[in-house]
Amino acid sequence: MSQQFPETDQPDLHADDAGVGTPGPELALDQAIEPEPEPETEPEPEPKPGSDLEQDLEVVEVEAGLAAADEELELEAEAQALTVDAERADLVADAEAAELAVPDVEAQPDPLQEFRDTLWSQPGDWYVVHTYSGMENRVKANVESRRASLNMEEFIYEVRVPVEEVAEIKNGQRRMVKRTVLPGYVLVRMDLTDESWAAVRHTPSVTGFVGHSHQPVPLSLDEVEAMLGPAVEAEVAATSTAGSPEQPKKQAKVEFTDFGAGDSVMVVDGPFATLHATITELNVDAQRVKALVEIFGRETPVELSFTQIQRV
Repeated sequence: MSQQFPETDQPDLHADDAGVGTPGPELALDQAIEPEPEPETEPEPEPKPGSDLEQDLEVVEVEAGLAAADEELELEAEAQALTVDAERADLVADAEAAELAVPDVEAQPDPLQEFRDTLWSQPGDWYVVHTYSGMENRVKANVESRRASLNMEEFIYEVRVPVEEVAEIKNGQRRMVKRTVLPGYVLVRMDLTDESWAAVRHTPSVTGFVGHSHQPVPLSLDEVEAMLGPAVEAEVAATSTAGSPEQPKKQAKVEFTDFGAGDSVMVVDGPFATLHATITELNVDAQRVKALVEIFGRETPVELSFTQIQRV
């Protein structure tokens, strides 16, 4: 008895020429209409939570920093402006103070400057007249008298005897005296003509003009200022306020008349008493002398005070 198998749907395979089976037309159709798979796309990244807030905060911080920097610059500019205004105010105040101080300076003019201005603005020239020693003041009075008697006021303007104030130490006593700057000479300011020359030349005790006898050369104004200036300075010192720290008094020249360098003196006190000495140097301010004393046949330099010696 033969076994029968149920019929099943089997694909109709057809053998090709090579004997290889090929799918039937139904299987090929199913494969032809099968849909193609869609291409895969990368998913978009999801935004991180809070990123926009952080950016906003950073922007706010930057804007706040810029605002603070601008404010700081404005404050610095204002501070500099205030400093400049303060300095300008100080300069203005100093200028006003200087202007206020000008009248005080003008109220107290410099006598020496006034003397120079007057000297340079006066008419005539200054000539030096030679006189006998010690007769300077008498010649001055005689020239002024002859000027009036001979009607020479328009030619002979002024007669001066240059003097200076010195401190004289005599017999241990110090005193202020006036000494002539040029012993034996007198200054005359005049317009030189034959008549004015004769009026001065023939004055008693006058021996002539310095320079050419008939055509003397006048002094320069600088030379006249040097000769007459000490007298003006002495007058200024005498009229200035005593003990004023702003105007210290000028030291006067010191003269010592008891003895001088080269004089022979006797030592009256100290270890060299009764010995003779020769003065080699004199220090008036310290009131001491340096002298040579003969000891055992040799001259020995010693230093002595004024009270230890006396003139032989």
